[in-house]
Amino acid sequence: MNSEKFRLLSQIKFPQDLRRLKEDDLPEVCRELREDIVEELSVNPGHLASSLGVVELTVALHYVFNTPEDRIVWDVGHQAYGHKILTGRRDAFCTNRKLHGLRPFPSPQESEYDTFTCGHASNSISAALGMAVAAKLTHQDKRRVVAVIGDGAMSGGLAFEGLNNVSSSPNDLLIILNDNDMSIDRAVGGMEKYLLQLDTNETYNRLRFKASKWLSRKGYLSDNRKKGIIRMTNAFKSALSHQQNIFEGMNIRYFGPFDGHDIKEVVRILRQLKDMTGPKLLHLHTVKGKGYKPAEESATIWHAPGRFDAETGKRLTGDAGTPRPPKFQDVFGNTLLELARQNDRIVGVTPAMPTGCSMNIMMKALPERTFDVGIAEGHAVTFSAGMAKDGLIPFCNIYSAFAQRAYDNIIHDTAIQGLPVIICLDRAGLVGEDGPTHHGAFDMAALRPVPHLTIASPMDEHELRRLMYTAQLPGKGTFVIRYPRGRGSLIDWQCPLEEITVGTGRCLHEGNRAAILSIGPTGTDVEQVLQDEAFRDVAHYDMRFVKPLDGNILEEVARKRCPVLTVEDGVRNGGLGSAVLEWMDDHGYTPRIVRLGLPDEFVEHGTVDELKEITGIGAAGIRKALQQVLNEKS
Repeated sequence: MNSEKFRLLSQIKFPQDLRRLKEDDLPEVCRELREDIVEELSVNPGHLASSLGVVELTVALHYVFNTPEDRIVWDVGHQAYGHKILTGRRDAFCTNRKLHGLRPFPSPQESEYDTFTCGHASNSISAALGMAVAAKLTHQDKRRVVAVIGDGAMSGGLAFEGLNNVSSSPNDLLIILNDNDMSIDRAVGGMEKYLLQLDTNETYNRLRFKASKWLSRKGYLSDNRKKGIIRMTNAFKSALSHQQNIFEGMNIRYFGPFDGHDIKEVVRILRQLKDMTGPKLLHLHTVKGKGYKPAEESATIWHAPGRFDAETGKRLTGDAGTPRPPKFQDVFGNTLLELARQNDRIVGVTPAMPTGCSMNIMMKALPERTFDVGIAEGHAVTFSAGMAKDGLIPFCNIYSAFAQRAYDNIIHDTAIQGLPVIICLDRAGLVGEDGPTHHGAFDMAALRPVPHLTIASPMDEHELRRLMYTAQLPGKGTFVIRYPRGRGSLIDWQCPLEEITVGTGRCLHEGNRAAILSIGPTGTDVEQVLQDEAFRDVAHYDMRFVKPLDGNILEEVARKRCPVLTVEDGVRNGGLGSAVLEWMDDHGYTPRIVRLGLPDEFVEHGTVDELKEITGIGAAGIRKALQQVLNEKS
């Protein structure tokens, strides 16, 4: 830690140290904090651009509010690196996202300054409102509660549900809208367009604030009168500007928009709003990647850029040299476009992840048939179901962990009607450094009980292409395809688009000493283990489908009367292993079955290889379990 280079930042261990500084020192604190984030993330990759965009807001919040007694609830936790550094974790920040190191997103289990889990978007308003109401009911009248929402999270349905309740529950909540016109990609939708156009006169806001304080002191401003005045002033402004303010229409006082990078102005406004009663919203305009030119110019790429040279801005991708297999995401994106050119009823839908899931490939070629619906997973599924009902074939791509928020939409709006929606669950299984909020651990166990679903997981890129082709054929109903984050195993990934019979697996190794049943990319680890001569005569079946199961394979395995291992990259409880146990019991077979899968706990963050070793689903864990059952048999 360079105390000379970071003259002020090195004096700040906790927010109370920040609050001892003069207000004139804050611009320098922001400069040093921004440089510290850039330097650290250049060697220890993470979410760069979002945290750079809220440096001034982060400093101002901890300078004005009495944290941790006052509550700051972050939305989209990848904005919060500066928050971590200012709250006692600067020395440990080099361990961020590493195994046993700092968590990738704010977590109350890590720090009392982290008031709520925030790995997924749009939950801040609801959570903060709960805290604000709790403060009133427990007579903690001095506690202030702030929700910081941004990076496109205002497009999420939960945010609107929270706003609706904020306007009707007694509270003093302050909502800060960090408006940078971005999520990971460019933000889309009516709310984002509205925010771009929304403008309110700053002088008017100041006069109204002073007037309301004077009326309150005189006892002229009851809650009912306050709401009436808000509605009246909102109508007055609308008549002059021909623009309705949606927030004030919901009885939430609106202030802004202001420059979110003017630290002194942000501090001044926060001081004014801090003790104001009733719900209010502060609208700040910020720039994602602010202060680091490469990130400002290409915020999507620099959202999480990997390692880079902090001085030159050159990304160190490590792709030079020998050819490498493509990412599953790129195989999906290219195959989707290939299928869409063959079938004009195919459309693509994604909730704010076109670049991450590679649907941007089709979006560029066929923009009229590709839809980014914003951070709204439930809507993405039901929107897809509506299109399917009237003849289209939607490929709805959602990250597995985010699809948890669309569970009812999958059941009620899609599966019950047997609609031909292909739900592609990207980032299934272990995702690595993003940790427990992002692991795609629960999809198979959660969806397996739902009738009228087909659930498949490809072992490699060829299987992904064939499953995508199969899913869009007539009569296939609702079809779920789950696949992992990152690179596959095949450099020559292109293959003919051929139909796979639904509910069939394939035998990759014959044998009678033991049988391994795998689902998805775990099959690649099994194949690696079976190269060992010690495991000759061990059978391996790639099941492909967890629903419906291949009864012929299971019958064949049962008749071998040998030990059975099931291997999956989802939770062990309720997944493939459970399905095999149920089938065997239903058909009167009692083989020795060992189930390898993720444990009944939330898996921490670390590299995928590290986590596979810890959870026992990698090659080492498979080898150990196989050797154990073979020893038992002998």
